[in-house]
Amino acid sequence: MMIDTHCHISKEDYDNPEEIIKHMENNIMIVSTASPQDIEEIINLCETHNNIYGTIGIHPEFADTYTEEDLKNVEKYLTHPKIVGVGEIGLDYHYTKENKEKQQKLFIKQINLANKYHKTIVIHSRDAIEDTYNIVKQYKHKDTKCNMHCFSGSLEMAERFIKLGVTLGIGGVLTFKNEKKLKEIVSTLDIHNFVLETDSPYLTPEPLRGHKNEPVNIKYVAAKISQLTGIEYTKTLEITTQTACRQFDLKI
Repeated sequence: MMIDTHCHISKEDYDNPEEIIKHMENNIMIVSTASPQDIEEIINLCETHNNIYGTIGIHPEFADTYTEEDLKNVEKYLTHPKIVGVGEIGLDYHYTKENKEKQQKLFIKQINLANKYHKTIVIHSRDAIEDTYNIVKQYKHKDTKCNMHCFSGSLEMAERFIKLGVTLGIGGVLTFKNEKKLKEIVSTLDIHNFVLETDSPYLTPEPLRGHKNEPVNIKYVAAKISQLTGIEYTKTLEITTQTACRQFDLKI
């Protein structure tokens, strides 16, 4: 079994989302919100497919425009049995740092929701790794689980997050020819700290770069982890699946 712990499957992303879902057969997908307007669509996917779970939250790019009603809508669905996390949430300073205080406040509010409802925090962090770490360390409850989606930090930062009980989402970037940091992390650290993800429809792995990504391509990420760690492919799938089940409280 394979688990794609982070993907986006909507009518905006694909002409025929149902076809994309079929390609995964009985493998598991955790679908994440890209905007506050995605929540109802994710709930519908969860309720109509046994192998789909969801995480819901407000992405930092909406820090200037979200409303308290949007936050209430997130909280409303956190009691849904197939919503397994709050995310993707976090900090993104790539395009602007001018609203970083707003981003941080939104991040903290949603970490508090995850703590309250015992849901896994799913973090988006771009060009903001130190602030992300400091907020997680200060506000995440010890028993609240947390996953760093599409981890892009250094080996040192990876080790610091792992000490907080955070798992690292490993996706298609690992297969890129010139990617060095992530390969060092995967080669150095214990595989039990990793979960697989695609971030579909983005970050398509080799050998399919240039095409739209989809969850079934998780197999290429697993194969690269297997190559770098020397752990047999099926064992790589077994370990990362167990880690994902533990980190997202999946009963499968």
